[in-house]
Amino acid sequence: MKKTALIMAGGRGERFWPRSRKSLPKQFLSLTNDGKTMIQLTVERILPLVAMEDIYIATNEAYRPLVRQQLPQLPEENILCEPVGRNTAPCIGLGAVHIHHKYEDAIMMVLPSDHLIKNNEMFVQTLTDACQIAEQGQNLVTLGITPNYPETGYGYIKADKNTPNGPAYLVERFVEKPDLDLARQYVQSGEYYWNSGMFIWKLSSILTNLKNHMPATFEGLSAIQKAIGTPDQEHVLKEVFPSLPSESIDYGVMEKASGINILPGDFGWDDVGSWLAIERIKGTDADENTFTGNVVAIDTSHCIIEGQDKLIAAVGLKDIIVVDTPDATLICHKEKTGEIKKLLDLLRSQNKETYL
Repeated sequence: MKKTALIMAGGRGERFWPRSRKSLPKQFLSLTNDGKTMIQLTVERILPLVAMEDIYIATNEAYRPLVRQQLPQLPEENILCEPVGRNTAPCIGLGAVHIHHKYEDAIMMVLPSDHLIKNNEMFVQTLTDACQIAEQGQNLVTLGITPNYPETGYGYIKADKNTPNGPAYLVERFVEKPDLDLARQYVQSGEYYWNSGMFIWKLSSILTNLKNHMPATFEGLSAIQKAIGTPDQEHVLKEVFPSLPSESIDYGVMEKASGINILPGDFGWDDVGSWLAIERIKGTDADENTFTGNVVAIDTSHCIIEGQDKLIAAVGLKDIIVVDTPDATLICHKEKTGEIKKLLDLLRSQNKETYL
């Protein structure tokens, strides 16, 4: 079957403040040493499977110029701008009806724009296997990441190891982010996988499930699809999309549908969820530090320091994150990276929006 992809790129990447800003969020930044941005890497790694004209980017109007600048070969009509954020179910549904307008049926891959993959060849092979499973009946496939430590920041998926479907398994249940003790149990059991937020299915399969499990959303999406290619397209989108319930695809469909398959993946996945990911991406030196830019340090260990031209001098630091930008500097203990969003809320309350 024809293979297509929807890449979700509307997030603000607030946990990567102050480098990630409302005007230039994480997916449009380069966090690796090759100079390529995260969305460019996401597109590049799926090109062996999906032609550029069959890749769609879901974002918002403010980021349209960034998408065009960073992906100049992408057809402009493939940039789908949501009038407002409505979580992943309406976002995925919007992509599905646009692709359905082009093709009667096709395989649709749904991928976040801000993940990193170390082994691209293994990733492409996993996607190929997922496409084959998705072609069977109305299978919905999600990629589960084999956990190698008890992470408490991810949701988990329990696989039913008694029901193999080729390299995949039927999903027994989705579980929320666990505490540390529970996460350890999940890892030790060998039955749980990290929820990657990546999905593969046929258009017909996901649209049928949206109709069955999210009828109000499906009705609105149907109205949007009827207007695609007409003079009313933008008007209908702006009128209907904001009225759709804000709901995740996990809660709206995946936790309710039958025939959910989880395909384990071990291709060096990282969701780059916080500044702590920089250690995994760039590695550390002999003192377990990760420095970028003009940095000198004495008696400093287990630190992440990100700068540019300005000299950053550190003395006697441990487990500290320093991120310096022209107008804002973050100084944060590693254990407090989850508080960065609260910091941004404080900036909003103090009318310091210019720093967001």
